[in-house]
Amino acid sequence: MDDVLQYAGTTVVVTGAASGMGDATARLLTELGAKVIGLDRAPVAAPVEQRIHVDLLDAESISAAADQIDGEVDGFFNCAGLPGPPFSDLDVMLVNFVGGRALIERTVPKMPVGSSIVYVASAGGIGWQQNLGTYMELFATDDFASGKQWLEANPAVWSGNAYAASKQAINAWTAWRSVGLMKDHRIRLNCTNPGPTTTAMMPYFHDAVGKELVDAALGPVGSYSTPEEQAWAMVLVGSPRASYVVGESFYADGGFFAALQTGQIDFSQLMPSE
Repeated sequence: MDDVLQYAGTTVVVTGAASGMGDATARLLTELGAKVIGLDRAPVAAPVEQRIHVDLLDAESISAAADQIDGEVDGFFNCAGLPGPPFSDLDVMLVNFVGGRALIERTVPKMPVGSSIVYVASAGGIGWQQNLGTYMELFATDDFASGKQWLEANPAVWSGNAYAASKQAINAWTAWRSVGLMKDHRIRLNCTNPGPTTTAMMPYFHDAVGKELVDAALGPVGSYSTPEEQAWAMVLVGSPRASYVVGESFYADGGFFAALQTGQIDFSQLMPSE
């Protein structure tokens, strides 16, 4: 069967396309026959059809980038993100969630019935359900400026571990926003939750929390994933073939979540050693 995943001839947006999972996703989608529009603050090297500069810390840049996207968008893959230190907690929350959300919402009017959004979260966002009520207050904000204002007024929610908080927010928003996007626009929204992956971010994670803690989050696969492995997970979830998959948090974590939930990984191993 030709074009099994049905990307040939489609137009897709990939944010964070200059490196890591975004670069791998842009290249894979190009190989699958999609017209790829790559967005990033850094230069995009992948062989995309259009390159657009965007700074997810800047509302005007987000609006300008959305306006530059040509034509209809069949798929949106939001791979842009910050790892935490050395970046500020507020910047992490803005790039990973508030800015990413703003760009997606600005693009929704260009997305036809049957299109798909995949947002990269993280296995570090486990436990979002317990904080859903708080995140719903953030979701009530309707643009970048009001989202930033809410964050500045509620630092206890995210200060100190903004990376995990931002990834919880993505998971929670996926569950919540997917309902409206499907009912009102027939657009599918899902997110992926990668485990430790060999991208340029990994040294920052090692420095911030220690390699021992990162390694404790490996599933039974026992190794870090590659950006290409994460790209395939996104492409599968975003494919028109997954037309009945809506609002899912898809774990691409080598079995870590399954092992944790069934008691086959000791949660105490995730705590830093004395």
